[in-house]
Amino acid sequence: MKFRPCIDIHNGQVKQIVGSSLRDEGDQAKENFISQKDAVWYAALYKERCLTGGHMILLNPPDSPHYEADVAQARQALLAYPGGLQAGGGMNEDNAGQFLDWGASHIIVTSYCFKDGKIHMDRLRRLSQKIGARRLVLDLSCRKRPAKAPGEHRDDNYYIVTDRWQKFTNVTICEKTFAMLEPWCDEFLIHAVDVEGKNTGIETELIASISSMTSRPLTYAGGIHTMEDICAIDQLGKGRIDFTVGSALDLFGGSLSFDMLCSL
Repeated sequence: MKFRPCIDIHNGQVKQIVGSSLRDEGDQAKENFISQKDAVWYAALYKERCLTGGHMILLNPPDSPHYEADVAQARQALLAYPGGLQAGGGMNEDNAGQFLDWGASHIIVTSYCFKDGKIHMDRLRRLSQKIGARRLVLDLSCRKRPAKAPGEHRDDNYYIVTDRWQKFTNVTICEKTFAMLEPWCDEFLIHAVDVEGKNTGIETELIASISSMTSRPLTYAGGIHTMEDICAIDQLGKGRIDFTVGSALDLFGGSLSFDMLCSL
């Protein structure tokens, strides 16, 4: 298990948001933290600390008037730390190569390969073959479906969600899904959307289940706010799930020490 850093870019600024609050309409999100520093500053810091495998996510959709500002921030960060960061958010066959040329170690994809409630294996295969499976990370952001009516039993499955966590697919987090996707990617990033950015604790059920579902590297993000959470990830994930801390990190206005996590 290791600590992986992150950079989230929204409306051209480095931010930490509540994941479930993100809305394309009006480029809205509930903000936990807006940094006065740009993405380059964070990239340089991560490079100085020799932190690798971190993810940088562009949170605006490609048709947003802010998307180009997100891209400009990401480009400068990748140039500042070539090979040190993964890039995601609006990635597809047409632009993935450009981000790799700027220095991304991997391209992170969800929505391009998960559309209309299902996996589009043709898109996944083409993208994987174009950039190489070893350069592709699949972000299986997931959440449980809410009950449709008061008193109704809630579905216990975690479903992959797309389009900046706003749309449910019919694809569940399970061994069959991982087995289908493994040949086409290098690793998986798992955002627990219901707790993302809330500092309320981790999704223990999700962590315990995914640890045995795939042999590919796994990174968990969502709800981490104490060292006890990190110890629980280590235990539940049997030492093989990496973790990302966002809003709880002191770099982003929280209380968890970045220096301490770097020394783990």
